[in-house]
Amino acid sequence: MTVHTPHDHRIAVRYQQSSAEVRALQRQCYALATLRLRDAVDRAGGGKGLAIVSDIDETILDNSAVMALSMEHHDRMDHVDMWKSWERDGDPHLIPGAADFLHLADSLGVAIFYLSDRFEENKLATIATLSRLGLPQVSDAQVLLFGPPKADRRARIERDHRIVLQLGDTLHDFDGMFAGATLDDQHRLAHDHADRFGQDWIVFPNAAHGTWVEAELRPWRRP
Repeated sequence: MTVHTPHDHRIAVRYQQSSAEVRALQRQCYALATLRLRDAVDRAGGGKGLAIVSDIDETILDNSAVMALSMEHHDRMDHVDMWKSWERDGDPHLIPGAADFLHLADSLGVAIFYLSDRFEENKLATIATLSRLGLPQVSDAQVLLFGPPKADRRARIERDHRIVLQLGDTLHDFDGMFAGATLDDQHRLAHDHADRFGQDWIVFPNAAHGTWVEAELRPWRRP
């Protein structure tokens, strides 16, 4: 197994925070999401009863500043206290395209659900952050944070809405079958559901964390 080093992670965070390519990819995701949303509303004859479900971090909010901070603390990106403090007191920025897309959904009468594994104890702080950034439909009922698995929270949404579009940066943002799956199984499942990507599943780039970070590299073997 390849060991994930602080140097590797520093490169990933630098790409996530500073590259123009990531910003271009994020804009591209929201441009595609806009097309898919308009199409779904047109086919349904309006937005009533429809919903979009979006992850928050690295999908709506740019948290690269706290990732960079972790570099100064020996790559402790997953340190719980650091993330809890960031959720309460951090100053994240919106990912390009997020505000326009979410306001479009709101104007079309589509329900918006913010589905995230942020800490439930910081729910008021998360709601305050999303509200400060001017996002629509930010309420206790529509900001669903860590507790039940994401699959259960999506099922709760589907009791009263038809989910037409999901946005996220990790595969378990889209379906519970990806949660806890090995990397090989994730590849197999992604292949099996290839028709969903770019249609009702929009995946955002995140080079900084994932189940792949310690995957073994497969270099070319020179003859």
